[in-house]
Amino acid sequence: MTNVDSRWIAWAQWLALLTMSLDHLVRHLLGPESALAWWPESLGRLAFPLFAAMVAWHGTFTSGDPLRYARRILLIGILAQWPYSLMPRPEAPYLLNVCFTLAAGLAWAHWARGALTEWETPPWAHGVSPWMGLALSLVLWWALGFWVEFGHAGLALVPALMLALSYRAASPVRRWRAHLPALALVALLNPGLQASLFALAGVALALAMAGAGLPRLPWPLPRWLWRAWYPGHFALLALLLWD
Repeated sequence: MTNVDSRWIAWAQWLALLTMSLDHLVRHLLGPESALAWWPESLGRLAFPLFAAMVAWHGTFTSGDPLRYARRILLIGILAQWPYSLMPRPEAPYLLNVCFTLAAGLAWAHWARGALTEWETPPWAHGVSPWMGLALSLVLWWALGFWVEFGHAGLALVPALMLALSYRAASPVRRWRAHLPALALVALLNPGLQASLFALAGVALALAMAGAGLPRLPWPLPRWLWRAWYPGHFALLALLLWD
């Protein structure tokens, strides 16, 4: 694995969890009459780009087995799905939560990188050419995009951020060109200009933090709390809604 400075991750974890949790608290419990009703369409839109950037960072630089990492994210999503499905929302009740989006995006990016650089075929496409395997994977992306949170653009954000981060040591011109796919995708994640602008700010913030050489955070999240927070906060919201 590449020796990289991952101290920014601890800062991004706190920022992502706090912005996400307050977003969900206002959206699902407090409602539009709350004094914080502006949060979900503004600062709450920072969370998903930050989560996607952290997944992309680990998938690019620090994980020895990105598919194992994707399976761990998927397990968190499975644990969170039932309380997540109890949240009042206009979307269809069968929508899969964001962990499925992140895990699928990472798994696809890991395979696509191998297919394009080492001419490998995915395990589910034995007997076909890598180009055919890539075409089949795009069909799967299109089908899955209707079932996961943040849809097709969300599925593609982790691969786009892995591309952007892989150019972090390149010249400024090449680095900004590598950023363009992620910036274009994140603009499609949310309806409304304000939400889109804050999502763009989330990607820009994540990319800036990843290269800023931030100091070590004095209060990093324990690993167990980081992994339990997503299903745990939905379970707590479900209990509060039930009461």
